[in-house]
Amino acid sequence: MSQTLPRLAWAAVFTLVLIWSAIDPKDGFTWFLEVLPALIGAVILLVTLKRYPLTPLAYQLVLVHCVILMVGGHYTYAEVPLFDTLAEWFDWERNNYDKVGHLAQGFIPAILAREIFLRNQVVRPGGWVFFLSVCFCLAFSAFYELIEWWVALGTGEDAEAFLGTQGYVWDTQSDMMWAMIGAIASQLLLGRVHDGQLKALSSQA
Repeated sequence: MSQTLPRLAWAAVFTLVLIWSAIDPKDGFTWFLEVLPALIGAVILLVTLKRYPLTPLAYQLVLVHCVILMVGGHYTYAEVPLFDTLAEWFDWERNNYDKVGHLAQGFIPAILAREIFLRNQVVRPGGWVFFLSVCFCLAFSAFYELIEWWVALGTGEDAEAFLGTQGYVWDTQSDMMWAMIGAIASQLLLGRVHDGQLKALSSQA
């Protein structure tokens, strides 16, 4: 029962935000591209729920990432209203919601990588786990940039909203930098909490 309620709450939040995101999105093609990773992630979590359950922290962070993706899909990353307002307040030259997405692209996968590395004893706890988790996030971020490039080549102008560069020539490099910052920050901020949950999970096995 203790695990059932959090899982139902997770599913409810995911479903409600997904439905909201799908109602009259700014661009249907962009919505599909942005939301697809969240849908794939949800399916993977469902399939592995019994065989390889994750820590509560990992599930919570994945949900946050899914919400970020679905909000970006609804508005497109270049036109999220709150960040238009922030751009006016702080005199930004662009809507920076995409940088939140790329920060999350490092912050959240770093905990997932860390969990898999430690639980499967790929490396011993310590500096190598930290380093390899950051490397994983950088590789994942770079691969996502390749996907964006391939989509742009395949669809032409239809992919402009998906790319979300907003005319910034260093957008790709900036995206990967934010992912690296996120990967470092999440391990520094949440490493001890994650270690505690990993110990609790191993004691239940």
